[in-house]
Order: sequence, then structure tokens, then C-alpha cells
Amino acid sequence: MSDSITRDPAELAIIEDEAPAPALPGTQALVVQPKRRSGAKALLPTMSPKLIVGLVLVGAIVLFAIIGPLLTQNPRNSKNPALSPPSGEHLLGTTKLGYDVLAQLAHGAQGSLMVGLIAGGIAIVLSLIFGVLAGYLAGWQEDVLSLVTNIMIVIPGLPLVMVIAAFAPTRSLQLVAIVLGITSWAGAAYVLRLQTRSLRTRDYVYAAKVAGERSVRIILVEIMPNLLPLLAAQFLFAIIFAILGEAGLSYLGLGPTDSITWGTILNEAQSGQALGQGAWWWFVPPGIMIAALGCGLALINFAIDEIINPRLRTAPQAARSVRKAAKSKGVAA
Repeated sequence: MSDSITRDPAELAIIEDEAPAPALPGTQALVVQPKRRSGAKALLPTMSPKLIVGLVLVGAIVLFAIIGPLLTQNPRNSKNPALSPPSGEHLLGTTKLGYDVLAQLAHGAQGSLMVGLIAGGIAIVLSLIFGVLAGYLAGWQEDVLSLVTNIMIVIPGLPLVMVIAAFAPTRSLQLVAIVLGITSWAGAAYVLRLQTRSLRTRDYVYAAKVAGERSVRIILVEIMPNLLPLLAAQFLFAIIFAILGEAGLSYLGLGPTDSITWGTILNEAQSGQALGQGAWWWFVPPGIMIAALGCGLALINFAIDEIINPRLRTAPQAARSVRKAAKSKGVAA
């Protein structure tokens, strides 16, 4: 059969996995043959330490956001002693107004996760519209969609969010999430547009067009499955950006005014001079939660990147093989 037969992307990933690692001069390469994965397993990330750690961190925070509010007191209960350090009664102490920090942290987890999910969903939908459609269509339609994407890329996101939030009369949690979502999709749309332009030239897409398939079906059936790993990575990145963006806005006093998030806790700690009074338990826990969630999502994102670029999966194993070959040659000498 001819070598020019079009292969499925999952099969190409398996072929790249089986490529032998380059050998150092004077050493003999140890060719590692990973087990072949076929079907749906080829689209799933391999269980790596960073994926396990990322899932544990994110899962623990989500579980805390679900169960924590049920086991803690009202986060606005001011009958507790003010600025009480961590104790058996208040595990994370209290704030200047007597609020229980653990209760605020649990309710703030729900608010921050909601902002991330809403903003991430809006960003990924807009990136699909302005990225996949612009990459698949041609002519003036592609030019218009690409122009809008390029304009949004040029406009700085955080200052735009600050201006919109400052002029809003009331800033609800949903409004902040929507503003963050509509200002963070351009980068993902640009990447998806380039990938879609590459996929639309594949033979199976041409065959579908010749067969008379509608454009909507070609995008959903022929192109979208090949973009799923990239979409998942972009969605996780949008969630990270939204949570960090909301924390930054809240710290500046431009966050939601009717909800509790990790960012609003940091803002209240800053306005209450927690650092000057040594109340570390007021601002350290929300900072750790933001960092832990961002780290967990980033680790999962790295694991998804290994699907997009299969060489990332084999690079560490290939490097160990080369070092082992070099070490064995040195011992033999």
C-alpha cells in the first residue's frame, strides 16, 4: 500500500511514541518500546505522578467546597472573639470582625470555583466560535472572525476588566465571572484557529466535503474530536486565569460585593491590617488555597499536554535510557 495513506491522529501519536531515542556519541541507544494503546485509551492521559498529584489537589479542594460549608458556622457570624488565633474552637482563628476563617474559607471555595467554571465555560465557548469557525471557514468570514480575535489579543485583559468592574454599579459574582470570561478567550481562539486550519486540509475532511456532508457535521465529527485534548487544556487554563483574576480584582476592591471568595477574604485581611497585627491565619490560608488549586490545575494541564505532544511522554524515559547506556559504557571501560 502507499505510504501516503492518511492516518488517524491517535495512530500518529502511537507511532511517535515508538520512535527510538537519540543516542549520545559513542553509546548504544536502548530502544524503548512502549505498549501500544488503541481506541479510546489512546486519547486518555497516562497515569503519571503529576497527574495523580493534580487530581488529588483539585479533588480535595472541590470536596472541601462541597462539605466544608455544611460543617462550619455562618461565615458572617460576628459573635466570635475578634482576631482569635487558631484554637480547638476555631481551627483557623477569627477575623477582626469575629468571622470564623475556616467558615469563610469553605464558602469562599464555592465562590472562587464558581467564578472559575463560569468564566472558563464562557471563554471556551467564545474561543470555539472565533477559533474553530475562523479556522474552518474561508474568505471574508474568516477575516472578520480573525480581526475580532486579533483586536481582543491586543487589548490588555486585566486593565479592561478593572475598567468594566469599576464602572459597574453593583458587582455580583456572576458579573465578575462573565467579565473575566469575555476578556480571556482570545489566546485560546488563536491557538484553535491555527490547529483547525491544519486539520481542514486533511484527506478525511476533503472526503467528507466531497460526500456532501454539512459543515456543522464536519466540524463536530471530523475536526472536534481531534481538538478535545487542546480544548481541555485551554479550559483548565481559563479556570486558572479566572480564579487568579478574581483574586486580583477582589484584592484591589473591585471584586464581587455580595459574595465570599478567596479574593474577598484577602481584601478584608488587607483592609483590616492583618499583616501589621500579626494575624497570619487571616490571609495565609486563602493564599495557600489559591496556590494549591492553581498548582493542581496546572499539573493536570501538563498531563493533557502529553496527549497533544506525545514526545513529552517518552522524553523522560528516553533520557534515562541514554544516561543508563552512557553509565554502563563507562563502567565497562
